[in-house]
Amino acid sequence: MRLFARLIILLLSLSAAACATQPPRFRDEAAAKLDQLKLEGGERLRPAEYASVLQAFLKGDAYLMESEQEEADRYFQMTILKGDLLAQEVAAEKARRLAEAARLAEEQRRAELERLARLEEERLVKAQAAEKARREAAEAERRKVRPVAKEPVLVASWTVRRGESLPLIASRPEVYGDRNLWPLIYRANRDQIRDPKHIWPGQVLRVPRNAGRDDFAEARRYAQDHPLH
Repeated sequence: MRLFARLIILLLSLSAAACATQPPRFRDEAAAKLDQLKLEGGERLRPAEYASVLQAFLKGDAYLMESEQEEADRYFQMTILKGDLLAQEVAAEKARRLAEAARLAEEQRRAELERLARLEEERLVKAQAAEKARREAAEAERRKVRPVAKEPVLVASWTVRRGESLPLIASRPEVYGDRNLWPLIYRANRDQIRDPKHIWPGQVLRVPRNAGRDDFAEARRYAQDHPLH
């Protein structure tokens, strides 16, 4: 009888020891949750919350070391619950940061477009101003008063130079400015010109100034009929 009782006690002790060595139900899931949070950036994005989850897991391990499996599982379950909440917060924070990055990128894009638009507007204004200045300069140049040629001083006499002829003298601006009016000079100086084809340097010839329109017309006809070659 005593032997049987001892066997029962031994079996119960072995059964209790076997139960004590079995791992808690929720430790692996809690450990996986911690790893997932770390991979998703929970430690970086929510350091305080991640530390709270880790602390719950470490307490579970501490109870497990003391063979208090039930209490350990309670902390491992707490680790899982806190981990789920933190995972939601991390996802929301990532979404918020993505939205903020997109908003900043859009603002930068709009700012760049506005800057380019201002530069283009400034370029157009400068180009228009330059074109206006060019047109005004061209108009001013067009309207600029040209220097008026001085009217030649008409002479009443002419001293013959070497190589000159009556048509050449008549063509001088200060004489008549018309070579075909040479007969006027010839007729006024018949006393010293026998042949209109021959004049000599040094001769002082009178230049008539009282000739009228008819005299000019008649002189031109005479010059055409009696060309001097």
